[in-house]
Amino acid sequence: MATKPPSCFSLFSVLVLILLALTSFGSQSFTVHGLSIREATIYDLQLAFKQNQLTSRQVVQLYLQEIRRLNPVLNGVIEVNPDALYQADKADYQRKAKAPGYYSGLHGIPVLLKDNIGTRDKLNTTAGSFALLGSVVPRDAGVVTKLRSAGAIILGKASLSEWAQVRSLTSPPGFSPRGGQGKNPYVLSASPCGSSSGSSISVAANLVAVSLGTETDGSILCPASFNSVVGIKPTVGLTSRAGVIPVTPRQDTIGPICRTVTDAVYVLDAIVGYDNMDQATKEASKYIPRGGYKQFLGAYGLKGKRLGIVRNPFFTSGSGSLQIQAFEHHFQTLRQGGAVLVDHLEIANIDTILNFNLSGEAIATVAEFKLAINAYLKDLVVSPVRSLADIIAFNLKFSGVEMIKEFGQDIFLAAQATNGIGKNEKAALLNLTKLTKDGFEKLMTYNRLDALVTPGADIAPVLAIGGFPGISVPAGYDKKGVPFGITFGGLKGSEPKLIPIAYGFEQATKIRKPPTFLP
Repeated sequence: MATKPPSCFSLFSVLVLILLALTSFGSQSFTVHGLSIREATIYDLQLAFKQNQLTSRQVVQLYLQEIRRLNPVLNGVIEVNPDALYQADKADYQRKAKAPGYYSGLHGIPVLLKDNIGTRDKLNTTAGSFALLGSVVPRDAGVVTKLRSAGAIILGKASLSEWAQVRSLTSPPGFSPRGGQGKNPYVLSASPCGSSSGSSISVAANLVAVSLGTETDGSILCPASFNSVVGIKPTVGLTSRAGVIPVTPRQDTIGPICRTVTDAVYVLDAIVGYDNMDQATKEASKYIPRGGYKQFLGAYGLKGKRLGIVRNPFFTSGSGSLQIQAFEHHFQTLRQGGAVLVDHLEIANIDTILNFNLSGEAIATVAEFKLAINAYLKDLVVSPVRSLADIIAFNLKFSGVEMIKEFGQDIFLAAQATNGIGKNEKAALLNLTKLTKDGFEKLMTYNRLDALVTPGADIAPVLAIGGFPGISVPAGYDKKGVPFGITFGGLKGSEPKLIPIAYGFEQATKIRKPPTFLP
């Protein structure tokens, strides 16, 4: 879940980051044999591997160096994998031995995982909370199993909004007791958004090649937008949620956060597919195209695509707004690429859909969260807590480190007060289904749209309650230098349409730039 209130920063941390920015970006320490790793794509790294200019060990060492340099202030990484160099050496050995797949995909590429994605190794999986520190998961999460099979290196765990922002309504985005306050690497006083804050911060600041985030409602799309990176929120069930600390299985999804659309698609290809531990993947597997998603990264991806624009409430900040001007320019870019823009559309009951309480999303989510988190905790091999009630009690007992006085745990308490899916919850779920059918689905089908174009993560609740996919791509920077993105959202299984649109926009604009570390 995503929220966007500002965070507080000390003058000292601001000065430190400015100093780091001035020194690190002007140095040559992020290079091997003259080859720069900063902003390197998966293709760049694989080519360097192939030409014997670089090893996975060197890449991991360089990222670890950057984490040591920048993370004390950015707080994007919550924990580094002590076995990362061992995994890198293994990848280098396989490459030297010419093992199958040694120059393709994610083989030998470091990946950072949001700290709610389980790994059965020396890393913790805590959702940023001390309550789960030392817990042992029964197995790797489904997406981690697929990453390991692809030869990826698990570099560590990314920080996040604690419990994916479902503990409290007032907790700042990007904050967790274990990880501290994540910082936006472009403007330090700006929000990094959440809850996949660390995954976005770390990719943006070149602390890792690629990362995984999770989304229930905006938690990939929003931090991707605020940190000028690409985030893909897949159709619910396209990627396995097994082994991931849940919010609600009805909306939870796992997706890539990367610096380019191409990298995000490479990661998506590696993590989609059936997992017998998550039955939603059985139904969603029908959406996966033969040959994967990389085939949709060609030129002319915008040509003939029908893109919808809903002005109200998404583009109503006034014609003088820098962002509105930027989007008007982007609309023209999309047209020049061959897209057909269907303007001035409306989503029925959009004000209700965007209101977490009025739509019924809040009622359904808190009840589903209690059921899901209790099931997750019960399945752990070792854990200090075994239920939501235990977590609440832990937070009260250790209120200082968990900052209960400052932020409370009102969502937890509301969830604990529920008793399964009763009459009110069923009514809320029926309302969400009706809002989706009469709103987004009707808009998309009646107007024969391939995607809806919206600013930032404003569309997130619409996509969340229907289990729909979306892709956020960097779209600009406001007058203070804070990034903002553009989101292309579609119906279930529409990734083959969304990817060429996102790629076409990215290639036509090339807006992303490295972080500025402004105060």
